[in-house]
Amino acid sequence: MRLALRAAAGFLAGLLLWTASFPTYGRFLAEAAEPVLRFLERPAATRLYAEERRLVVDRADFASRSERPSLPVDDLTFNVILFLTLSATRERLLRDRSLVRLLAAFGILGVTHVAAVVVAVKVLYATQLGAWSAAYYGAVSRNFWAGLGHFYRLAGCWAIAFVLWWALVRPGVSAAASTPGRPGRRRGPKRASRPRGKG
Repeated sequence: MRLALRAAAGFLAGLLLWTASFPTYGRFLAEAAEPVLRFLERPAATRLYAEERRLVVDRADFASRSERPSLPVDDLTFNVILFLTLSATRERLLRDRSLVRLLAAFGILGVTHVAAVVVAVKVLYATQLGAWSAAYYGAVSRNFWAGLGHFYRLAGCWAIAFVLWWALVRPGVSAAASTPGRPGRRRGPKRASRPRGKG
């Protein structure tokens, strides 16, 4: 019962964080992903900026009067809800080493969100801009970016949250169980060895 209650509390905390973090988190993702995108392109032309819960994609070579495409950021970052739901099942989550592990996992999760934005923008460039996409992206690159984008949305975002919980947060459970003052596995009294008689 306690496990279910902790998981429910984690779900609500994740939902609140995911909902309330925008547009601040959107601005962070735009500022972090933009230099990566500019590094990957020649010439560097991409500009990103956040509007509410979307990222607007601009380029120096777009026509000045053309409409700027935008991407929803929600579906790239909602794995934070799964991650906090799983993490909340850990006892003493906000104490000592557990908090350090949790913060480290959040940092890695943020890096994967930046990477997801980069991939989403490349998918937009490769597949959704009509003649411009066909002129600058060949069949191989279109399939590569489209496949990577589909993989993240269908499986990767969930797998990342699970792996971070499993590798960084969950190991603290066994460590906490062995700390002094906490109940652990009981061992029976040690039996004294019986002296052997001379045969």
